[in-house]
Amino acid sequence: MKCPVCSIEESRVLESRDVEGASSIRRRRECLDCKHRYTTYERLEVPNLFVIKKNGERELFDKPKLSIGVYKAFEKRPVEAVRIEELIAEVERLARGLDQPELPTSKLGAIVMDELLKVDDVAYVRFASVYRSFASLSSFEKELTKIKKLHN
Repeated sequence: MKCPVCSIEESRVLESRDVEGASSIRRRRECLDCKHRYTTYERLEVPNLFVIKKNGERELFDKPKLSIGVYKAFEKRPVEAVRIEELIAEVERLARGLDQPELPTSKLGAIVMDELLKVDDVAYVRFASVYRSFASLSSFEKELTKIKKLHN
C-alpha cells in the first residue's frame, strides 16, 4: 500500500477493525518514511455469478430480483422481514458456494424452494406455482401431496 503523501510502500499497521458485518477490514496505517497516518480498507472480492435462463440467455445473478420473488411468496404471511432476508442471504451463499461461475435457473430455483420449505409451506407453494408454472389443478395437488408427506 503506497502512502498517499510520499508514495513509499512501507507502512506499519497501527490498528485493525472489522467493518460491515466482518466483510471488510479497516486498517489505520503509518508511513515508515514520512510518518503520515492514513486508513485503508480490505474487502473480499466476490466473483461474478451468472444465471443461465431456460432460453439459454446468461445474466448476472441479481439479488434484488431474487428478493422480489421471495418477498412475493411471503406476502401476507406471518414471517418477519429479518427471517426473509436471512433466507435470501442463505440462498445467495449456497448458490455462490457451488463454486460454479454459471448456474442454471433450475438449480437456483431448487435452492430457493428448499429454503422456503424450511420456513413456510404456503410461501413454498406460492413460489413453486410460479417457478414450476403449474398449468393444472392436478400439478398443484401433486405439490401439496409432496409437502404433506414431508410433514408426516
